Amino acid sequence: MRGSFLISTGSLCLCCLLAGCLGCGGKSSAHIPAVTNFEPARYAGVWHEIARLPQWFERDMSDVRAEYTLRPDGRIDVVNRGIRDGKEKEVRGIARKDESYPPSVGELEVSFFRPFYGKYRIIYLNDDSSIAMVTSDTMDCFWILSRTPELPENTRAELLRMAESWGFPVDKLEYPQQQTPHPGSGQGKISSSETPSNHADPSAL
Repeated sequence: MRGSFLISTGSLCLCCLLAGCLGCGGKSSAHIPAVTNFEPARYAGVWHEIARLPQWFERDMSDVRAEYTLRPDGRIDVVNRGIRDGKEKEVRGIARKDESYPPSVGELEVSFFRPFYGKYRIIYLNDDSSIAMVTSDTMDCFWILSRTPELPENTRAELLRMAESWGFPVDKLEYPQQQTPHPGSGQGKISSSETPSNHADPSAL
């Protein structure tokens, strides 16, 4: 839901690519509520990494993307990919819902080295599940994801304002080069109809 580089490893220090954080050990992200509109089937598919806080396992990685596939047992297969030195790297893992939360809350756990799992927290998800913001259980892990390799500048600026209001150091964000379009993906726009039930409300800080 991180080789490439996003699922969060959190305090368990799992080595991941698109959504994780080996060695994350900073300030807790517990003050930011996870989304309440999470649906595994809609979240499945390919996500491109638009922005990230620096992680050693993503150093010099471009074209970073994650693919999530829903399994019959309700868990999610995870494939994180990215390019370094002209070669594609890949890591596979598995994600599951954090059972201490209701099914619609975007609190998951991911493992690339079972039986160890780390936190994968979806703190923003727009109406058509085409843009997401993800963290772990610490503030030094953060990603902006999109169904498309790029986002309009005004959309990205709005996401950055939201992330900054939560306390993420947006001045440290990296913006990996993206080259792989995903046919049939969403338009990457923030809907004006969104409500705080669809994402964590910055005013809740």
